[in-house]
Amino acid sequence: MAKETKRRFDPEANKVYTYPDIETLLENTKDLADFVNHHQSNQVPRLSELDDYYLGYNRTILQRKRRKEEHMADHRAAHNHARYVSQFVVGYLTGNPIKVTHEDENVQQIVKELNDTNEADALNSELTLDCSVYGRAYELVFRDQNDQNRFILLSPLDTFIIHDDTVEQKPIAGVRYRTQQVADESRLIVELYTPNRINTYHAASDTAEYSLEKEEKHYFGGVPIIEYQNNRFRQGDYENVLDLIDLYDAAQSDTANYMTDLNDAMLKIIGDVELGTDEAKEMKESNIIFLKPGTDQDGKEQNVEADYIYKQYDVSGSEAYKTRIESDIHKFTNTPDMNDENFAGQQTGEAMKYKLFGLEQIRATKERYFKRSMRNRYRLINNVSATGSELPAGALENIMIEFTPNFPKNTKEQVDIFNSLGGEVSNETKLEQYPFEVDIEEEQKRLAAERERTRQASSYMDVES
Repeated sequence: MAKETKRRFDPEANKVYTYPDIETLLENTKDLADFVNHHQSNQVPRLSELDDYYLGYNRTILQRKRRKEEHMADHRAAHNHARYVSQFVVGYLTGNPIKVTHEDENVQQIVKELNDTNEADALNSELTLDCSVYGRAYELVFRDQNDQNRFILLSPLDTFIIHDDTVEQKPIAGVRYRTQQVADESRLIVELYTPNRINTYHAASDTAEYSLEKEEKHYFGGVPIIEYQNNRFRQGDYENVLDLIDLYDAAQSDTANYMTDLNDAMLKIIGDVELGTDEAKEMKESNIIFLKPGTDQDGKEQNVEADYIYKQYDVSGSEAYKTRIESDIHKFTNTPDMNDENFAGQQTGEAMKYKLFGLEQIRATKERYFKRSMRNRYRLINNVSATGSELPAGALENIMIEFTPNFPKNTKEQVDIFNSLGGEVSNETKLEQYPFEVDIEEEQKRLAAERERTRQASSYMDVES
């Protein structure tokens, strides 16, 4: 029988939780406890490791056993490719804020105020980052103490969704849990969000029975915890290259170890030489070695040689190996290497698009999943707002969500093409293209005033002449 390949994560580390219905779950809190325990034991280890790699704590290189030779160097160089990948993807997707608009001006104003109150642009970037790191992100929609609609980020390390067991797998509950310290004891707090209520349970330990602490109704008309998926498999953007990151860390660490050990090379002496311990120590400290040759049986002086023995370093082979690994990391994450000399410099717009072609393909997938969850956000807010006549029912159904990739533009190239086709644009359009903020109306007034002064000066010169 072939030996089974060891997986990096538990087979159920990304399991989608399903259950027949919410009524049955409310009657069987033991099943809820099983979900929480499974999440802690089977899913959190994966999420925690992905989090560590994003923060630069690359576990494989930093936790590996020490080299057997105690006197040899043992450098551990962790390279933060994970952060590079996620930050590049997040910047590309949400570097330009996501536009949320509605054709009705009154509804649009309400949406704008809602987004401003919740700092939606920053939250959307954080949700995108969590999707990139963990493969999923969570958001809680709620009413605050001032009776305002709010939405905030939740951590995937202590939040999950339970779906029904139909083919549609609709969410029936959201779960958030945490450990609360009370005096010298700690207890588990579990919040269960259903389509119409929020139940809070507590337990003395992970294995203890859940006790209902608080129950309250809500009017969002759905589970107020929303899951955002990075892709169909809820996989993070650098999750599939963790092994390559480990290989790169190991290769760079080995290079650093070699360069350090080179200074501690072994001294080789050939000849009949006798050195006492103290004498050898003095020579080492003074960085000088004096060898007195011995004589053979005929009284002839023998040759003495001294040099260092050290491991030969294949510079070109080693550097090519590391370059290949780093290239694969970028290839399999669809991110460009900004240090690549072929990427830098003046590029045409089409050439730059080609280099980002892979990222463009996954962008479309990411946007579809993100838009679906964002629509759910505004649908839930619309539901609770409709109960208080703040918004008409269904007012946010036709909301428009638009992503604008943060793509470097070659404006000069576009203008040259436009001019070559005989195109003309107004001064107002030209002013809109400036990279810095311009008050277009004020600028037009200034231009008109300048033209008037020029006309008057010209008229005065004509009169004088």
